[in-house]
Amino acid sequence: MALSATDADDRIQQLLTLTARLTDLLAAETRAFEARRPQDAAVSSEETQRLANIYRHEAARIRSDPGLISPARLDSRQQLVTATRSFEAVLSRHGRALAAAKFVTEGLVQAIASEVAQTRNGPPGYGPGARAAQADGTSITLNRRA
Repeated sequence: MALSATDADDRIQQLLTLTARLTDLLAAETRAFEARRPQDAAVSSEETQRLANIYRHEAARIRSDPGLISPARLDSRQQLVTATRSFEAVLSRHGRALAAAKFVTEGLVQAIASEVAQTRNGPPGYGPGARAAQADGTSITLNRRA
């Protein structure tokens, strides 16, 4: 899906609106991750993904054809630069929060899988009927990465 702009100024206004909405969504998701409430971030993830795809597509179009926005008013282009910088700052913070959440989640999954494996294996037996401890029978779905 692409923007449907009538001229360069209209395209920039639509990009400003898109960038502002995407920035707001990512900021809200970041706050949710930082508050350790990823379920709150999941509420808007579909819209965030849809808008991010539009943004990516439009950014690529402008990179390949700068003439799409070069005729626009200077103040509009400067607003777009400012909005883009804000977006990139929020995106960076979002990436750090997401990486931290992933690290914690992977640690929890590994701890649970380890505990399950220990519980299933039990201590090795001694005596005439003792058997060697069996290999980890944990499901393949509990791998080392989330």
